[in-house]
Amino acid sequence: MAQVQLRNVVKKYGALEVVHAINLEIADNEFVVLVGPSGCGKSTTLRMIAGLEDISGGAVLIGDRVVNDLPPRERNISMVFQNYALYPHMTVRQNLGFSLKIAKHSQPEIDKAVDEAAEILSLTPLLDRKPGALSGGQRQRVAMGRAIVRHPDVFLFDEPLSNLDAKLRTQMRVEIKKLHQKVTSTIVYVTHDQIEAMTLADRIVIMKDGYIEQVGTPLEVFENPVNTFVATFIGSPPMNLLDGVIEGGQVVLADGTRIPVPPACHGREGQAVQFGVRADNIMPEGHALPPGAHMAGVEMTVNLTEPLGTETLLFAELAGTEVQAKMLNPRPVRAGERMVFQITLDKCHLFDAETGLTLKG
Repeated sequence: MAQVQLRNVVKKYGALEVVHAINLEIADNEFVVLVGPSGCGKSTTLRMIAGLEDISGGAVLIGDRVVNDLPPRERNISMVFQNYALYPHMTVRQNLGFSLKIAKHSQPEIDKAVDEAAEILSLTPLLDRKPGALSGGQRQRVAMGRAIVRHPDVFLFDEPLSNLDAKLRTQMRVEIKKLHQKVTSTIVYVTHDQIEAMTLADRIVIMKDGYIEQVGTPLEVFENPVNTFVATFIGSPPMNLLDGVIEGGQVVLADGTRIPVPPACHGREGQAVQFGVRADNIMPEGHALPPGAHMAGVEMTVNLTEPLGTETLLFAELAGTEVQAKMLNPRPVRAGERMVFQITLDKCHLFDAETGLTLKG
């Protein structure tokens, strides 16, 4: 397998620059997910790695080779698309072996590679069916199998689960994770779904407007977002952000509510900030609190509830801003009810109101 390196990679369409001199190193056998909203440049970046888009500046390396000018077939990559791209008139076996047949491999070689891929992806009982007789998840497994048989240096996935329903997406995430463990290959995966990114990736690359905002493990980007974009994009529900000003070691919100500055955060007196807290770290009074944690109490009015079984999301209002909190031992809560909530300050964040950059650490 091989590492992938992007060195000051730029993509322009005429005068419009859509990817801005990005740098990224992906290690051999690493599973890296590019994630971000539509139009952020993640699919364009993947297509430049694949050779499906020309590179306007910089260099892409696969292994030790600069591949800027190599056509896709010479890069030894395999790409899995969201639309499966299967040949409807061929059986699963024929679809899996087609690329090897075109490359003029012998039939015994093709049969061996197809059988190995089918075994990895539990496709053996389906080898004589045509795509029309398969479910969406089975078709996606065939598309993955077609990539496996070529033994590429790098697997590229372009939003492969976006056409599947929620239950099937969950199942296929497990299949893709198992695939990575079995074939021990380098995978670059693009999605707009942050849950996919969090559950699949060794490292996440968060993109916005053609720039890389942050690179890190799922836990790193969740617990230590570098700015408000990452803070609200990663995590479900998104982080709550409240406008305030630092005064005397406290964050003073718009309605005068005072919350101590979180222990790991810093900021100058009078600085305008955004106070960030996730729903998991603001709970109704009476819940078990983390031992030794720094806490702060606030009173809020609950406007809406979302019962989720073992927990309930509470939509409340604080200083004129909607805040989502979490109740882990649910009880009925009526709209308009005033409740006291405890905030775990150790898990909270401060961001500069002007730049959006973190004031933590």
